[in-house]
Amino acid sequence: MLMSRLFGSTLREAPAGAEAASHALLVRAGYIRQLGQGLFTYLPLARRALDRIERIIREEVEAIGGQEITMPVVNPAEPWKASGRWSSTGAELTRFRDRRDRDMVLAMTHEEIVTDLCRSEIRSYKQLPKLVYQVQTKFRDDPRPRAGLIRVREFTMKDSYSLDADEHGLEIQYQAHKEAYGRIFQRCGLPVREVGADSGMMGGSTAHEFMYLTPVGEDSIVTCPSCGYAANRQVAVFRKDAVSPASAAPLARVATPDCTTIDQLAAFLHVQPSQTAKAVMMMAAREGETGTEERFVFAVVRGDMEVNETKLANAVKAERLRPATEEEIRAAGAVPGYASPVRLDPAAVVVVDDIVPGSPNLVAGANEPGFHLLNTNVPRDYAPGIIADIAAWRWGISSSWGRDTARPWERRSWMRTG
Repeated sequence: MLMSRLFGSTLREAPAGAEAASHALLVRAGYIRQLGQGLFTYLPLARRALDRIERIIREEVEAIGGQEITMPVVNPAEPWKASGRWSSTGAELTRFRDRRDRDMVLAMTHEEIVTDLCRSEIRSYKQLPKLVYQVQTKFRDDPRPRAGLIRVREFTMKDSYSLDADEHGLEIQYQAHKEAYGRIFQRCGLPVREVGADSGMMGGSTAHEFMYLTPVGEDSIVTCPSCGYAANRQVAVFRKDAVSPASAAPLARVATPDCTTIDQLAAFLHVQPSQTAKAVMMMAAREGETGTEERFVFAVVRGDMEVNETKLANAVKAERLRPATEEEIRAAGAVPGYASPVRLDPAAVVVVDDIVPGSPNLVAGANEPGFHLLNTNVPRDYAPGIIADIAAWRWGISSSWGRDTARPWERRSWMRTG
């Protein structure tokens, strides 16, 4: 086709508000136009590129036995209510009522619907395994769409569903998918990293993501060149340096004026952050028989680490977490900036990172403004309800890309991904 007849035009300047170079280039080259926040029209050049990508995806998925179907994007609410995701999924799931006043959703994924479909189509285990997939427009009401097409509300997604008689069959299908996805990215010329990931709202025991490294990405991954380990920061495990063993010293109250952060506290007392206990207070929500139930969660990690909210949510089996308000913190017997699990309301769920019980004499809040407690120890001074890996490596918190941090025993890299 002649450029003079092509629908759409090129632009000399990048649009106002373009955060990423890719966004600006796609608009200037006449590939996309923005309709609203996280909503884009794909012009003919972009549509051609998408068609080619979809063709590659179809060829590779069908090479492992996939059969394409199309399920409705508008779903009745009943299957979602039966699975529990009607109530457990937040505002990103678009809910509405039709003219007959029935609850409906715009599906972001189709586990419920394909399960309902299989009730009628699969009558015996002898019909298994089966693999069905679709390439479909989805809508997710993301609260923070950004960077052009990197984070949008409406997008095209390929989702496939394997139907197997046992775990062995599931593992075979899972590995086949991993290999197929690798070939898809290779054919598209995209260098990606396969990393461990959280299974998220889809559930399951194992998940992997294919990450493309970019300075404007949305996630962080941690890698180890020595052993090849790679995982999304949400689920990454790492070696936690133990502190020197010591006998439990007597509990002591000490004045710490204007020390509401770990760095301020460590500087004032002339101690290392690893000798302190960091408190993070959240409200954990899950659906019960009477509706949404919330519990106050008091999480404790060592001061040289951060709380990993994904790990914490998994530890307390929460469907959602949100920061506790000042009123909720005080109602539990804690004081913002000086909070401690010592003498906390028994109804609170105290969760400590698995390195904390082996870290003696930590400095923690005294639940009194301007004061901390020296030498807190588990379980002498407080008994946690849950002990689990809930920590994230504090050194990994950075807005820079490709940052490497070296330690005597390993080298790990933190990278932004999209």
